[in-house]
Amino acid sequence: MHWEQLLSLKRQGDKGKRLRKEQDDTRLGFEVDYDRIIFSSAFRSLQDKTQVIPLSKTDFVHTRLTHSLEVSVVGRSLGRLVGKKIIEKYPHLQEIHGYQANDFGAIVAAASLAHDIGNPPFGHSGEKAIGEYFSIGNGQKYQSELSPKQWQDLIDFEGNANGFSLLTASRPGIEGGLRISYATLGAFMKYPKESLPKKPTPNISDKKYGFFQTDAAFFKNVAEDLGMIPNKSGGDIGYQRHPLAFLVEAADDICYTIIDFEDGINLGLVSEDFALEYLIKLVKDSINTSKYKTLVTKEDRISYLRALAIGSLINDAVEVFMENEEAILAGNFHFALTDKSKYKAQMNDIIKISVKNIYQSREVVEKELVGYQIIQTLLDKFITAFNNNFDGKTSNYDKLILKLLPEKFLEEKDDLYKRLLHICHFISLLTDGNALELYETINGTKKT
Repeated sequence: MHWEQLLSLKRQGDKGKRLRKEQDDTRLGFEVDYDRIIFSSAFRSLQDKTQVIPLSKTDFVHTRLTHSLEVSVVGRSLGRLVGKKIIEKYPHLQEIHGYQANDFGAIVAAASLAHDIGNPPFGHSGEKAIGEYFSIGNGQKYQSELSPKQWQDLIDFEGNANGFSLLTASRPGIEGGLRISYATLGAFMKYPKESLPKKPTPNISDKKYGFFQTDAAFFKNVAEDLGMIPNKSGGDIGYQRHPLAFLVEAADDICYTIIDFEDGINLGLVSEDFALEYLIKLVKDSINTSKYKTLVTKEDRISYLRALAIGSLINDAVEVFMENEEAILAGNFHFALTDKSKYKAQMNDIIKISVKNIYQSREVVEKELVGYQIIQTLLDKFITAFNNNFDGKTSNYDKLILKLLPEKFLEEKDDLYKRLLHICHFISLLTDGNALELYETINGTKKT
């Protein structure tokens, strides 16, 4: 892979190339990507979506929106630091093509901002609830009418693939979705493969899948334009990662490891003693002990350690990336950057504590159970009504259900797979609160 090709400013529908040296630096195309994402309705819905605690009323607990903003900040730092080193290593990128170090930061920041945009309500349990509606729930009856890859898309419903669809899918009058630059889409694509074959290798980019069958043609177009390396055969679509996708992943890994841990401490799910024991290992080389001793409150002490820990992990990730940059460009690096971090053991220790004390806490489990019931009920009601309407068998109840669909989701779909995915898209865009309200409305339990 080649950086000048990987840093493409092209957008869906463009007939010609967009040259970096002809860009207006006050309105750079990669920065336009960030703006389009942050002003989108899909991004706004993240303000009421779970990061750690579903349906939490606690103001300092992170939502998907605050998490995404923080990941974008960390991603921007990673991109800029790597960009500076890449420009130094390949000066022609600046001298001939006009690329700047901050371009890398803008790309990674935009892709990081969007990294969770496709996640349904109630966190990762929301993805599982959608998948299990089809694999073991009422949606099993549709399997015989779908291709194996279409079926796999549904039973392994994937937020990353849903995000790619939200960013790029056309609808009447809106061609190409948000029309994000190919470079940013490439950095967004952590898992550049289709749902089958499932996990064909231990390669980190094969862990999940990155697009639905409806988006396969455009996904392939983007990957080929960027010069990403194909790694599948026999008609299956799959590529080695865009190099900047490693930085987006690292930004997410750093934030959820450290900031979810911080949330757990502030909620009282993890003791401050544990926090000190584990965070000190990450910051021992940078901590100012005299300043630390002046901090009176637990929140201030943890905040200070969190900032230092993130700084340590950013610098380490940049070092790992640059040490392996040539292997990454050749498609021969198959790990997350944090897998090769000198702090890997410390990060794993923090994650183990978070899993035990936060992700598996009773409050989280109880609310995830509620989320399962909500999502599977909504899927069943809306899919049934949508399909009955297509088949001309709409009951009066179905008509009432369809009146609850937003206008943009009333578009008819002439294919079963597209209808099923269409309702999954609708459910995925609901906030936790919207989903609960809709569930209560349908069940007749909504308080007036």
